[in-house]
Formats: sequence, structure tokens, C-alpha cells
Amino acid sequence: MLKSMNETEKAILEIDVYGFTIIERVITEDQAVEMRKSLIRCEKEIGTESNHRGTARHVANLPTLDPVFFKTIDHPRILPILEHYLGKSMILGSLNARIVRPGDGYQGLHSDISAEMLNMISPVMMNTVWMLDEFTSEIGATRTVPGSHKSGLALPPDELELKYIVEAIAPIGSVLVFNGQTWHGGGQNTGNKNRHALFGHYRKRMLVFQNDPHDDFPEKWFERLTERQRQLMRMKNGLGAKHAADSHHL
Repeated sequence: MLKSMNETEKAILEIDVYGFTIIERVITEDQAVEMRKSLIRCEKEIGTESNHRGTARHVANLPTLDPVFFKTIDHPRILPILEHYLGKSMILGSLNARIVRPGDGYQGLHSDISAEMLNMISPVMMNTVWMLDEFTSEIGATRTVPGSHKSGLALPPDELELKYIVEAIAPIGSVLVFNGQTWHGGGQNTGNKNRHALFGHYRKRMLVFQNDPHDDFPEKWFERLTERQRQLMRMKNGLGAKHAADSHHL
């Protein structure tokens, strides 16, 4: 008789089989709304236009912009899943945001890991999508292709008819966690409001940052970081430490 699984074990099994899982209501609606308000402000101040396989607004390096985003870095319901695949010495490669506006179309399906770094045994990257709105088809919920993390391909071939694409439909505050090799892409926003989401990319320790959190990190916020957050952002030795991801280990 199989024993019942806890949330982490179930999530790991789903990622092993499908390449992704959804953990519902990881943060409260109030917390999600607070982050969304901050993100909207940050987008107005420093947002850029993104054309990565589709149009959207982009905000980079969120840990340097507002401490409200810190709680996503080492959340106890998400971190054990990531550590299972990447080990405790992993790094937060980046924490960015993507805002899909009404009229923005489908983002092309893709892996976040280049072809030469694909690894069927142990992925070098895991991704999280923090939903700051309820994710629906209408506002462009993220799409994933089940099993594509085992394909050995960074992109779906042009001649392949993708018959099975799953939308990450979930309540506000939920988190999509997926193997970085899984083909995924933003949905088409046919609604009348923006879709706001945070993207936390975690990487094995030998890889460099996508966005270095040391750059422009306000010194006054350093004491607000947990010990684990400092480890994940390689700040255990303070803000003046080397920026290389492997400059010190756990």
C-alpha cells in the first residue's frame, strides 16, 4: 500500500513526470496585491519593453527594488522542491517580472536552458512563477508542454504538432514550479487588464547570476535578509563580496 504524500513529495513527483507543478495560494491575496502594487510602481520607474519570443513589459532584479519581494526567495513551501533538484548550494540566478498587457500575444514556447546544458538526469535550472493575479486563459496564463523536459531539445521543432499544452490556471498567490528544460511560454492576453507575475530562476552553484543582486542592493536592507536569502544571493560575506556565484559555499 502506497503511503500518502505530503505537498513537497507530490510536487516533486509531478515535476518528474510532467516537468511542472502548481502550488496553490503560497502567499495570501493581500501579500500578492502588495507585491503587485510595488511591481506596478517599479515598472513605471524602470520597466523595459521585452521582445523575448513575445511582447511584454519587463522589470529586472527585484530584490534591489523593494524588500516586499524578499519572501519569495526562500519561501518554505517552495524552497524544498528547488533544493531537491539543485541542492542546498544553489543560487538565485534572478528574480524578475513579466507583465503581459491586453493585446500581447502568445510567447513562443521554449526552454530556459540552452541545448548544450540540457541534462536529463539533473537539471541545472529550476523556475518559479509567482502569480500576482488570478491566472486565467483570458489574461494569458503561462503555458507548459507536459513531458518536454525529457525531450533533449531546447525548443520544439517546427515540424512537431504540439497536441498537449497545459495552461497554469490557478488562484492569485499560487506558484508554478518547473524544470527549466520544460517548454513554456506566456499566454495571449485577450482580457482588459494586465497579467502580473514574478519569475524566480534558481541555478546550480557553478553558474553565474542572470541579474546580480549585489548591483545596486541598498545597504540599509541587508539586515532584513534571512540567512538563507543571503546564501541564495551569495551575500553571506556582505555586499562587498565577490559577485561570482561560486565565490563561497554553504
